[in-house]
Amino acid sequence: MTLGTPSSQAYGEPWYWDNRYAHESAPFDWYQKYPALASLIHLYVPHRDERILVVGCGNSVFSEDMVNDGYEDVVNVDISPVVIEAMQTKYSNCQQLKYIKLDVRDMSPFQAGSFAAVIDKGTLDSILCGNNSRQNATQMLGEVWRVLKDKGVYILITYGAPVYRLGLLKESCMWSIKLHVIAKFGAEGSSEQPTRALTDPILLDESGSSVEDVLGKNPDVHYIYVCTKEPKTKD
Repeated sequence: MTLGTPSSQAYGEPWYWDNRYAHESAPFDWYQKYPALASLIHLYVPHRDERILVVGCGNSVFSEDMVNDGYEDVVNVDISPVVIEAMQTKYSNCQQLKYIKLDVRDMSPFQAGSFAAVIDKGTLDSILCGNNSRQNATQMLGEVWRVLKDKGVYILITYGAPVYRLGLLKESCMWSIKLHVIAKFGAEGSSEQPTRALTDPILLDESGSSVEDVLGKNPDVHYIYVCTKEPKTKD
């Protein structure tokens, strides 16, 4: 059974995800699969024994692929109890994977500085589709900042170009930001496909115009913002 095509606003509402996962149990990866992003994960999370948080995990096999690649402690959270219960059952014998029902706007069960990396494939985008989107996104980013260690990284995979994401990221927390791009699924033959290596960052300016200079006006890509938590300096 399929749910059809929802309005984009539905992606920001918890009821939509419960309904979707109740009817569609097959694994699904939003935006990108792990093999496509592995080289970037290796670059920014080189130590496989670090604790990693995947937000809005859904029923993706991304985290399973990370464990198969040697990562030893991958914590997954999602707002949908339906999908979390299913994933807890599916991976009950895999000690490297943990699944917790949690709202990313309030991750108080996790202590500050608990994770070396937070990976987000579409969760911020979903929140930005819902009601009170700016406030909810700011709350989420504040929690991501809190649970990261100093010099930890928030890896955001998004459809949002710099003109739509840089301001939000910079206003929320004191990040040091690098931008990478990757072709969307099915875009391998696109004339807009970037020729640069995934691990080669694009120089950013305040407006994001340098990105347009590199990629052209209508790149068929996902944007990957690697946001490093800069420690607060003492006055």
